[in-house]
Amino acid sequence: MAQLELDHLNKAYGSLRALTDLTFSVEAGEIFGFVGSNGAGKTTAMRIVLGVLAADSGEVRWRGRPLDLDMRRRVGYMPEERGLYPKMKVGEQLVYLARLHGMDAPAATAAMERWTERLGVAPRRGDHVEKLSLGNQQRVQLAAALVHDPEVVILDEPATGLDPRGMAEVRDIVRGLKKRNRLIFMSSHILQEVTDVCDEVALIDKGKLLFYDTLANVTSRFGDGHAPIDVGLSRPVDPQAVPRTVGALPGVEACTVLDPTRLRIKFRGDPAAREGLLRALVGLNIGVVSFAQSESLLEEIYLKEISQGDS
Repeated sequence: MAQLELDHLNKAYGSLRALTDLTFSVEAGEIFGFVGSNGAGKTTAMRIVLGVLAADSGEVRWRGRPLDLDMRRRVGYMPEERGLYPKMKVGEQLVYLARLHGMDAPAATAAMERWTERLGVAPRRGDHVEKLSLGNQQRVQLAAALVHDPEVVILDEPATGLDPRGMAEVRDIVRGLKKRNRLIFMSSHILQEVTDVCDEVALIDKGKLLFYDTLANVTSRFGDGHAPIDVGLSRPVDPQAVPRTVGALPGVEACTVLDPTRLRIKFRGDPAAREGLLRALVGLNIGVVSFAQSESLLEEIYLKEISQGDS
């Protein structure tokens, strides 16, 4: 049974259809990427899940039952726009929010201390939120979403306002939540973030779901079987010999040297074949240190599906 189900959600604001029969489900222990342009309906869907908005029709279920107030206490939400009290101190605010979600005072204080330390804002616990930089406000916003140890974590554009180090911290935290079998529902317009951390991805446009599948299946199904893969290397390689050698491997249609320590491979094959490609590359002893789906294909799919929806 799916953990979180959105079943034929519809929402309109006058003549504007914000959501039309939006239906999908997400499992615990998965990182779900919700992709769409501004105004596509992502935030509306999230707010319906949270109970902030009511759907005109349809239902949101958790473990087969309609979401109620008790379950929503176990949801952590990080909004795209700041949702903090600007004149309240960081530590006091996080303890207050944790207690609103049912934690007692000692547990709330311990959780506040743990998350402010983890996110690098422990020295700012006594400062008012409005005195923080935008990046640190975003860190406190993330702490507010996680301080009560939620089962479901909804992150709306979590990398907004963060520098590369902060974005890396968010990725690490999201992966840690997955290891603890939390359900992570993440909206992002930064496709690299989706490519890096998500197991499943859904594309929504004008309130309608265009596709929903695992990231590997999406790239295989919508990318005409071609899956550009970026390979990072620990040392420079021969720019003529290595592309020829890699190009001869099964499923490889082309290999390009992007820079002395990075290759892009045009590959055709299923996930099992991708694993075989990785093993073969390691066997070539060229210093493979990373092997990941290129963001470029997801971007191409995104633009292609949006343009078809407009036609």
